[in-house]
Amino acid sequence: MSFRSTKNRDTILPFPGQRALVAPEPLPPVLIVLHQETSTPGRVGNALRALGHPLDIRRPRFGDPLPDTLEQHAGAVIFGGPMSANDSDDYVRREIDWIEIPLREQRPFLGICLGAQMLAKQLGARVAPHHEGRVEVGYYPIRPTAAGHALSPDWPAHVYHWHGEGFQLPRGATLLAEGDDFPVQACRHGHAFGFQFHPDVTYAMMHRWTTRGCARMEQPGAQPRHLHFEGRAMHDTAERAWLTNFIAGWSELAPRAMLDAAE
Repeated sequence: MSFRSTKNRDTILPFPGQRALVAPEPLPPVLIVLHQETSTPGRVGNALRALGHPLDIRRPRFGDPLPDTLEQHAGAVIFGGPMSANDSDDYVRREIDWIEIPLREQRPFLGICLGAQMLAKQLGARVAPHHEGRVEVGYYPIRPTAAGHALSPDWPAHVYHWHGEGFQLPRGATLLAEGDDFPVQACRHGHAFGFQFHPDVTYAMMHRWTTRGCARMEQPGAQPRHLHFEGRAMHDTAERAWLTNFIAGWSELAPRAMLDAAE
C-alpha cells in the first residue's frame, strides 16, 4: 500500500488494486482537535482544505464536546500542545478515551506529537520523558523503516520537533520511522497514525513557538533558535512535499472505511 495517489476532478484514484471511487459532494469534514486558544491546524489544515474537506475545529480544553461517532466525518486529527498525555486533567483523559471511537469505527485518525502520545496511551503504550532529560526541539533526522518506505517513498531526512516526551511502540502497531533519542517517530495501527514530529508547523508558527517558548531551547538536546530557521531553509521543502502526499493518501482511507462499514 502506498500513499502515492492522484485526484482527477471528481474521481479519486485510490491505492493500487482498489476500484476508483466517486467523491461525495461535498466532502465530509475532518474533525480537528486543538489545545490552545491561538492554535491552528497549520499545514495539515491547509492540505485538507486544498483537498476539499471542511474543518470541524474543536478545543475540548475550553469546553467543546467531541462527537459520539465519526460517521459524519472523514477522519480526525489531534494536534500537539504544551500539556502531557500523562496529565490528570479531565480533558486530557477524555481525549485519550475518545480515540477509541475512530479506532473502533476504523476512521482515519492522525495524532501529531501530543496527539500521537494520546494514541499510544489509548493503545496501552507508555509515554515518558527521555531517561537523560533530553528533548527534541528543532530539526532532527528520522529513518523510515521498510514499512514506512512501503507506505511512502519520499520521507524527509530531517523533520521539525518540539517535545520532551516520547512513546513506546504500541502493541499491534507498525513502526514507520525511527530516531535517535526518541526511537519511535512514526507508527501506524490500522487507519490510525501517530507522528512524534511536527510536519504541521508553518513559518509563522515557528516564529511564535521559538519566541514564546524560548525557554524550551535551553533544555538538554534542544537547538538554539537560529538553527530552527537554518534547518527550515534546508529541510522544509522535502517535509512539506511529503506531508502533502501523506494527507492526500490518508484522506482517501475515509471512503474505504465507509465502504467497509457498509459491507
